[in-house]
Amino acid sequence: MKRFFTLLGSVLLLSSFTYFISIDEVVSALKNGDASQVARYFDNTVEITMPDKSNNYSKNQAEIVLRDFFSTNGVKSFDVIHKGENSGSQYCIGTLVTKNASYRTTVFMKQKSDKQLLQEIRFENR
Repeated sequence: MKRFFTLLGSVLLLSSFTYFISIDEVVSALKNGDASQVARYFDNTVEITMPDKSNNYSKNQAEIVLRDFFSTNGVKSFDVIHKGENSGSQYCIGTLVTKNASYRTTVFMKQKSDKQLLQEIRFENR
């Protein structure tokens, strides 16, 4: 019985650890302004909101839009303000500092099958 609870505890611990890996990897990619790394976590469609436009994009279109945004603005840093989870979803709120402006950035991810997939990313003027 002790072995069962040890195994169960280990599985729960490891699954909770891997649960937050994807949001941390997205945060790392945002810090580096790496659109292709962020795109690894895109769902089939992604909602991207920017100060001048907002739309739902296919995975490939979303990567192009994000790459253009990063190259136009020149990412300097990304600082996490808050991150958490709610009912199988993860979110992160932070400040993306670019050479042109600072943006309040919100990332929403949702559990689908065995992966966390990025559903929405918002860049709002500060």
